[in-house]
Amino acid sequence: MASEDVVGKSRGDTAVTTIVNLAEEAKLAREGVKAPGYQILTICKSLVAGGVAGGVSRTAVAPLERLKILLQVQNPHSIKYNGTVQGLKYIWRTEGLRGLFKGNGTNCARIVPNSAVKFFSYEQASKGILWAYRQQTGEEDAQLTPLLRLGAGACAGIIAMSATYPMDMVRGRITVQTDKSPYQYRGMFHALGTVYREEGFRALYRGWLPSVIGVVPYVGLNFAVYESLKDWLLQTNPFGLANDNELHVGTRLGCGAVAGTIGQTVAYPLDVIRRRMQMVGWNHADSIITGKGKEALQYNGMIDAFRKTVRHEGVGALYKGLVPNSVKVVPSIAIAFVTYEVVKDVLGVEMRISD
Repeated sequence: MASEDVVGKSRGDTAVTTIVNLAEEAKLAREGVKAPGYQILTICKSLVAGGVAGGVSRTAVAPLERLKILLQVQNPHSIKYNGTVQGLKYIWRTEGLRGLFKGNGTNCARIVPNSAVKFFSYEQASKGILWAYRQQTGEEDAQLTPLLRLGAGACAGIIAMSATYPMDMVRGRITVQTDKSPYQYRGMFHALGTVYREEGFRALYRGWLPSVIGVVPYVGLNFAVYESLKDWLLQTNPFGLANDNELHVGTRLGCGAVAGTIGQTVAYPLDVIRRRMQMVGWNHADSIITGKGKEALQYNGMIDAFRKTVRHEGVGALYKGLVPNSVKVVPSIAIAFVTYEVVKDVLGVEMRISD
C-alpha cells in the first residue's frame, strides 16, 4: 500500500513506486476521484503533516522554551536571572550550546505524536460538529461558527495532551536538570521508569488538571482565531492578500502569530502551576528547585499551588517566563500551522480544517 511505502521504505524500486503512487493519489484527489485506500492514505498523510509541523516549530524555539520552564519553576530563594537575554547568556556561559537545547529531544519525541493527534483530531472533530450543526439548522451550506471551532479545538487538545502527558512531565524535569544536579535522568525512558518506580504511576500525571483546563483557551483559541481570521481574509481579501482563493504563506504566518499570542496569554498562569506541580516529589532536584538548602514548596493540588504561589511570591509569579514564552509562541505556532498546510499540499492531502 502507498502509505506503507511512504513510512517504511526508501530505496530502489520502492522509492520510485512511492513517488509514482503519491503522484497518482494527488492527481486523483484533484480530479475528485477516490482511489482504493484513499481514506487511509489521507489520514496517514495528515498525521505526518501534523507531526512534522510540531517537530520543526519546537526545535526552532528550543532555547526560549527551556528558559521559560526554568523561570517558571525557579525557587524565589535561588534566583540566578530574571530577564530573557540575561537568562540565555547565563545558560550559554554555564552549560554551553547543548544547554540551550536541553530537553529538546524529549520535547520533539513528545510533540510529534502530540501535534499529529491534535491536528488530526481537530479535523475529524470539526467535520463531525459541522455535520451535526447542518443537521440541526437544516442549512446544507452552513459553516462552523467561532464557538464551534473552539469546541473542536478543545476536544483535539485534550485528547492529544492526555495521550502524551507522562512524556511532557518528564520532559519538564529533564529540561530543568543541569550537570550539577544530584541525580541525572539519562533520557526520556529512563526518566519515565525512574519516576514510576520512585513516585508511582500517579506522579506521571501531576499537573494534568490545570493542563486540561488550560487546553480550552490555549488550543481552542489557537485554532478558532486562526481559522476564523483566515476565512475572513479569504472572503474580504483586504489589500489583495488572497490569490486564487489561497492566502500567501506570509499571511498565514501572521494569522498563526495572532492566534498563538491570544491563546498563550489567557492560559499562561495555568501553565506555570502545571510546571510547578510536576516538580513536586522530585527528591534529587537541582538547586534551582530546592533553593540551595531551602525546602521546596509542596502542593496538595491545583488550588493549593495557586494559593501558595500567590502568597509567597505575589500574583506576578503566575506570569514568570511570559516574556520568553511570548517571543517563542508567535513563531512556534505560526511555523507549526504553515508547515502543516505546506506539508499537506506537498503530500497531496485534500482535507482542509475549515471544510
